[in-house]
Parts: sequence; C-alpha cells; structure tokens
Amino acid sequence: MSISSHTFQYLQDLKNNNTREWFHANKKRYETVKSDFEETIKELIGSIGEFENMTGVEVKHCNYRIARDVRFTNDKAPYKSWLSASFSEGGRKSGRMDFYLHIQEDESFLGGGMWSPTPEHLAKLRQEIDYNAQELKSIIYKPNFLMMFGQAQGDEVKSSPKGYSKDHPEIELLRKKQLFFWHKFTKEEVCSPDFVNKVTETARTLKPFLDYLNIIFFEHHEPVVEL
Repeated sequence: MSISSHTFQYLQDLKNNNTREWFHANKKRYETVKSDFEETIKELIGSIGEFENMTGVEVKHCNYRIARDVRFTNDKAPYKSWLSASFSEGGRKSGRMDFYLHIQEDESFLGGGMWSPTPEHLAKLRQEIDYNAQELKSIIYKPNFLMMFGQAQGDEVKSSPKGYSKDHPEIELLRKKQLFFWHKFTKEEVCSPDFVNKVTETARTLKPFLDYLNIIFFEHHEPVVEL
C-alpha cells in the first residue's frame, strides 16, 4: 500500500485554505485521503506487529485527528496540514515511547524518543547515563542506526544539568532535555509501492532505542553500574 500523490495536493490545498468552510466543501477529498491513510496504518499495524506487541491495537488507536486543539494557542487554524499516527503496545494513548509517522509536504518522517519528558523521566534517563552510558551508546552509535537516523536530536541545557559536573565524560548526552531521532522520507518514497516496507524497516532499526527508554521509564529497573 502506498499513499497517493493526491494526498499531498490535498494537504497543501488545506494549508492554503485552512477554514471550516473550505474543509466541509472538500469533505469528499478528505474522506478519500483519510481512507488511504487508514489502509496504510492497518498494514503497518500488521508489519510492525512482527516485532512490537500490537495485540488489540486497531487503526483508531493509532491515528490522530486532523482537527487541531486551538484552546491554548494564538494560531487558530482549525486543521492540521499533515497526517500522523503512532504505533506502540497499547496504542497512542498508552504513554509509552512509540513510533511516530508524520506525512506532510517536504516533511514526512518516522521518528520516536523523548520529546516532552516529565521531570521524573528526564531524571531517570540522566541517572542511567551517569551510571552506565554504554548501554545507550551501544544502541545509538551502532553503524546501521547512525546511517538511518544520524545524531540525536533535541533541545539541551547550555552548561550542565543540576547535580552533574560540566566535566562529566558523558556531558553531551546529559545536557539533553529531549532525546529523539527521525528518518525522513521523500514524497517519491511515500508514494512508492514499498513505502510500508520502508517504514517498517525504519521502525525495526529504531526499536532498541525505544525499548531502552520504555524499560527505564515504565518497568522496574535498577541502573547497572559499569565496572
């Protein structure tokens, strides 16, 4: 299953005409775009389910609404100009670190990681890095991981986080306030017949990093001190 080039045209038109009147006048176009994307999600639930527990997860548990929440923003445009879905055990509302798929003109990608961590989660990650950074580094510096995702993304503190020396050997990782990775897809890749396979293999490469975070954040886990 691939996503039609008409999807990108629709999203671009929506971006340029982001009103409820235009949206409802073009409702049939949206329904076609939505149906195609949901078929892609359905296929990905199956293929990602080969290595991630997706038991009981349906399309509705992965897909995000196109309507925006405009309550707390100055931008009152009612709709997103992209499509998105998340894949993880328990679905997108589980709270677990998940595979996030984003489809947008010149900005399509699969990514995942620590985007908006709670203070508790950030503290747990820093403690883990402090005690044994090698476990994380063995994942994110692996050649095939670097080839797929490059270096870690995310905001960081300028000097050193509270409780850690600026001379700490792992200060570059400890500075991170966010820690995530993404792999971009061209429009041609998104519209190609093997798009689902490309997304699946990208997710497979990302999985060890998400597993690492989920163990730290959601399972009983004592940091292992490297001797």
